[in-house]
Amino acid sequence: MAAPKKGRGPSGGQGRPGRALALILIAMVALAGGMFLSGHTTPRLGIDLAGGTSITLKAKSQPGKPDAINPTNMDTAVSIIERRVNGLGVSEAEVQTQGRDNIIVNIPKGTNSKQAREQVGTTAQLYFRPVLTVTAGQATPTDTASPSASGSAKPSASPSNKETASGSKATPSASATTQGRAVTGALTKDTSPSASASGAPKASASPSASVDPATAELQKRFAALDCSTKAGRAKAGANAKPTDTTIACSSEGDAKYVLGPAEVSGTDVDSAKAAIDQQRGMWIVQMDFTDKGSKKFQQITSKLSQQQSPMNQFAIALDGEVVSAPQVNETLSGSAEISGSFTQQSAQDLANVLSYGALPLSFDEDTVTTVTAALGGEQLQAGLIAGAIGLALVVIYLVAYYRGLALIALLSLLVSGILTYTLMSLLGPAIGFALNLPAVCGAIVAIGITADSFIVYFERIRDEIRDGRTLRPAVERAWPRARRTILVSDFVSFLAAAVLFIVTVGKVQGFAFTLGLTTLLDVVVVFLFTKPVMTLMARTKFFSGGHPWSGLDPKRLGAKPPLRRTRRVNAPTDPKEA
Repeated sequence: MAAPKKGRGPSGGQGRPGRALALILIAMVALAGGMFLSGHTTPRLGIDLAGGTSITLKAKSQPGKPDAINPTNMDTAVSIIERRVNGLGVSEAEVQTQGRDNIIVNIPKGTNSKQAREQVGTTAQLYFRPVLTVTAGQATPTDTASPSASGSAKPSASPSNKETASGSKATPSASATTQGRAVTGALTKDTSPSASASGAPKASASPSASVDPATAELQKRFAALDCSTKAGRAKAGANAKPTDTTIACSSEGDAKYVLGPAEVSGTDVDSAKAAIDQQRGMWIVQMDFTDKGSKKFQQITSKLSQQQSPMNQFAIALDGEVVSAPQVNETLSGSAEISGSFTQQSAQDLANVLSYGALPLSFDEDTVTTVTAALGGEQLQAGLIAGAIGLALVVIYLVAYYRGLALIALLSLLVSGILTYTLMSLLGPAIGFALNLPAVCGAIVAIGITADSFIVYFERIRDEIRDGRTLRPAVERAWPRARRTILVSDFVSFLAAAVLFIVTVGKVQGFAFTLGLTTLLDVVVVFLFTKPVMTLMARTKFFSGGHPWSGLDPKRLGAKPPLRRTRRVNAPTDPKEA
């Protein structure tokens, strides 16, 4: 007697649904744990929901410079704009590139939108100013602000104190001192070659008799200036005109300056580039001036080269912040180089600032959106209500049409919602993702996409039952066909989201990003949760027995009776007669 043939078992791990469920459970616990440990338990809200100002800047092509719009120039512009936004005293502001030629500036609520547009939209100002005084960046006690014969205040060492401006063949001086000067002495002292070697005012001078009120006020502000804080650096030199004597901080905040009126502007610089000096093995910045700028630079360097330190320095001030303050040892004209303790990156950064006079590109305001906090809260509430209504309609449809199968669909939607929420909360601090109103719309659309995957699978199972199969074989036979349909459908949705994300800018990208993310999660949930749970449910009596409320009742589905093979009986034939 021949042994019975063994049936072919379920393939692809379908007979072990517990593994898939354990995997997705571990993922959920890990994401939720990371969310709570990071302290970011809610998604970051965009400007349209939290309130604030969003400005989209579009770079303009430069005449004669077809390659001006490139990643390097865009990053330089982002850095400058970010420094200007921070100068408004704004916290949690965002400045980032988007696409090839767009910069998005998001400024949260509590900021003067008009002032923000003026600061972001206008071109930054670059000036060369003579240094009158330099000291350490911390606030100076009141009693030390008066003139002293020693002038012993010393700033901390920084690259700006060690940089030297020279001609192409000049050797930088390594012995320059960084000794500071008293403020009143620097302002009242004539900036002529007859300055004393010590650079300090005479001890017998009476400040009360020789200092005018404006100088006394500047002296007071300089003593109180603390460049070690962001707020202090933002206030230094605010609203100063090019013709004013002003105070400023170094970009690192380790030194503060009293600067004379601007002698050369950024528009007088023709070009600048970073290069490595092969002989000295160090990075330098080479700059060339226009004809008009060359004459101005020759005049100022002729005066500065005869002064004692620190009055032989000129400060390169960008928006009132000193990015470099090299010393001058000789008269310079058409071209010059700045040498010091540069790295390749710092030399390139300074060259970009000098070459473009501030922003490396011109920008147009593409869009400006200002949303009050109250309006943002109303829009968020409206979005949540719309999502709740959409979810409620889906639940009503599932319960009315699929009955018991609706439980599996609702559990799958719950798992998808948990994964989506935790990922959005974590992506905020990780990549700067902000949940805006279009993103909420994308999440609402995702409810329908996810429910559609369940419907495809459930209908395949019902088709198998209508053909006369029992539930457990129907679940396994329906899966390969449903799987192909789900993957093709989700691929089309993800492709549409990816194209939309690439070709659009601004808030529409929030919709595309959320749609793409939830589409990927739909695949994960269907494969690792919905299918395994359906396999387990098929083993229960409620579903396998075809209960009327299971949604799989063969009678309600109009199932055919199972096909049974019958032995063919040959019809009797009459015997043939011989």
